[in-house]
Amino acid sequence: MIKFNVAAINLCTEAEGPYKRLTIWFQGCNLHCEGCCNPDFQPLIPKHFLCLDQLLEIISDAKERFGIDGVTYSGGEPTLQQNLPLLTEKIKELGLGVISFTGRRYGEVEDILCGCDVVLDGSYQKDKPEKKRRLLGSENQRILCITDRYRDCIDEWFVYPNSINEINIGKTLVINGDKI
Repeated sequence: MIKFNVAAINLCTEAEGPYKRLTIWFQGCNLHCEGCCNPDFQPLIPKHFLCLDQLLEIISDAKERFGIDGVTYSGGEPTLQQNLPLLTEKIKELGLGVISFTGRRYGEVEDILCGCDVVLDGSYQKDKPEKKRRLLGSENQRILCITDRYRDCIDEWFVYPNSINEINIGKTLVINGDKI
């Protein structure tokens, strides 16, 4: 059975990429960037194991309920999920876009991130904070348009200073967004 180690899911956010998106934060990262924004998601421990069908059901439900345009992978380090290409393929079959963060360079993990529309790559460098582009933590990180799906909104969404922050109240409190 194909399973994914999931730290958290936000069913509908506008803070993790263009348009409404579902975001999956995967558990586990072996990069250990100093000053990481998600240190609780770094330990390589079992968190919430969800099988492919369960994740797809959650994503399909979010598409129906909230009208999401896509899914964003974050973490932790998404590329540690060995079956990520299959998940991406199935998400694309639902007509949704996929954006992924990775602390690695795209060329190192291109096979795992195949099918993604946009990849935000590069390790976080605490001494080089990003002040001009949304979602990126440090100046060395890149925004790579792999397909044309979000190419027309990259300058608008990613380049200008971020003012999107969200507070979602449900069974748990989720605060999401970049520093202002």
